[in-house]
Order: sequence, then C-alpha cells, then structure tokens
Amino acid sequence: MSEQRLLQVRALDWEPLQALAHDCRACKLGSMSQRGVFGVGHPQARVMVVGEAPGAEEDRQGEPFVGAAGKLLDNMLRACGLSRAGEDPARTVYIANVIKCRPPGNRNPEPDEIAQCLPILQRQIELVRPRLLLALGRFAAQALTGSAEPIGRLRQRAWDWHGTPLVVSYHPAYLLRTPQDKAKAWADLCLAQDLLEGRGA
Repeated sequence: MSEQRLLQVRALDWEPLQALAHDCRACKLGSMSQRGVFGVGHPQARVMVVGEAPGAEEDRQGEPFVGAAGKLLDNMLRACGLSRAGEDPARTVYIANVIKCRPPGNRNPEPDEIAQCLPILQRQIELVRPRLLLALGRFAAQALTGSAEPIGRLRQRAWDWHGTPLVVSYHPAYLLRTPQDKAKAWADLCLAQDLLEGRGA
C-alpha cells in the first residue's frame, strides 16, 4: 500500500471507510468477489473479533462469519455473554476480517492481499477502540501479532496490539473440522474474559 493511500485510510471515518472497502481494487480480489465484506456489530464494542477472509456465503450476504462457522462463533460468544447484535457495547461485539474480499475457491490470502487490506482493519480497530481483540485463525493471528509462529504457539498468551490486549484462538471453521480442539478454544475465551475483566496476566 502506498504512503498516500495509507494516509487516506487513516483519515477516514466509518461511512467513507466502508465505501472504500466495498469498492476497493487495490489488489486482484476486488474484481473477483461480489462485494467487500466490511464488518458487523456495535461500533463501540468492548470486544472486537477479527477473522481471516470471507467465504462464499459471506461474499453473498456481505457479512462476516455466517453459515455453520458463524453459528459456532455465535454459540461461543453467547457462552461469554456476548452477541453480534444489540445496543449494549458491553454485550455486543464488532466482527471484521483481515481480508475484505473473498479469495477465489476460499484459498489462503496472499501476502500482498493482506498488505493492502490490513490498514483498513487497523482503521476499524482505531474507530471501535475495543478493550480486547480476539483474533481467530492463523492469518488473523499472524497479521495482528506480527509473528510467523503457528497458531498453537500464539494462543494462551496476552498479546498487545498498540495498547489493546489481544488473544489468539482457532477459527470456528477449523473447530468444525477438528472438534477435539474446542476445549482449547474455550480456554482461550476464558483468558479473553479474564483480560477483559482485569484478571489476566
């Protein structure tokens, strides 16, 4: 991303930032997807959930985390007293992805695609100003921690993203394929709750 575009993104408020994400052609994904999937939830949520990239259903509906993975995420949030819809910022999360456009065939996002989208996500985080970030999946975790370590080594730690506590966990789509790791994901949510309430390390 050019310095000029970076400065432009950092100056945008919600509506122009969303318009930029929907109409973005900074990388090849913009012309391959139906729409940019910007985000959903309370714009001043205490907790912001960051996923990886839209899938086919997200691309159709224009909302992150729908379908079976979205239902699992909703159940995980509900167990913590949180929801993706509501008026209370203490009980409603904001959800966004690192990548705003669907990679074809749901392939992994490429480094240049992440580089073009990351400033949009960073601006979303700045606008929400959450008290806690929850990164779900390898690409979200690596993008926000700056580490190339596998997710198993990134979880169960209190990371710091520019002064905001960050917890890493598995993506719900992975948990659907690997249900034996749901207990680990619950441990990550418990860590997140502890950090949110000031009980973490």
